[in-house]
Amino acid sequence: MKITINNLTKKFKDEIVLNNINMTLESGNIYGIIGQNGSGKSVLLKIICAFYIPSQGEVLIDNINYCNGKNFPKNLRALIEKNAFLPDISGFNNLKLLAKIENKITDEEINESLKIVNLYEEKDKMFSKYSMGMKQKLGIASALMEDPEIIILDEPFNGIDEESKEKITNELIKIKNNKIIIITSHIKAEITSLCDHVFEMKNGKIINEK
Repeated sequence: MKITINNLTKKFKDEIVLNNINMTLESGNIYGIIGQNGSGKSVLLKIICAFYIPSQGEVLIDNINYCNGKNFPKNLRALIEKNAFLPDISGFNNLKLLAKIENKITDEEINESLKIVNLYEEKDKMFSKYSMGMKQKLGIASALMEDPEIIILDEPFNGIDEESKEKITNELIKIKNNKIIIITSHIKAEITSLCDHVFEMKNGKIINEK
């Protein structure tokens, strides 16, 4: 699995939010993107997911261009910004509804994803009763549960307790073989300790790579 980003630029009206981004991402690695709010991180992730069409450039996933607004990467799961879960059903049933789209995993596999994020004991609680951290955990579980080849997590650790953060981090390291994992944060320490490669963004540009 390989993601190639070539000369990627995105404008909203006259504002340039991404400016000539070039990246190559390969399986077996966790990639971190550091940047303050407004640096372009979330817009970049949405273009990789094919939610936005770029103004210029392309995103190739295994040499297939997903920037035409017609195709979506099949084996990609993402947590980007706010979760769109149903408020009046449980966390477990929210995941079960999502799982029915592909119908690839069992209830037990859903439960395993909830255990990974330390949410299993709260799985039957209504989503509307979840704290911010619990909602974030459910979003991470939804991104992990179907064993996708590409996992994208935008600011995943917001509101999450340290014990759960460590458990999720260890799981990401454990499963990274044969996967591309992309994580963003505005907190440098969260990224540098976890990721194999780190990009720093500012004003829509990659200003540093390690």
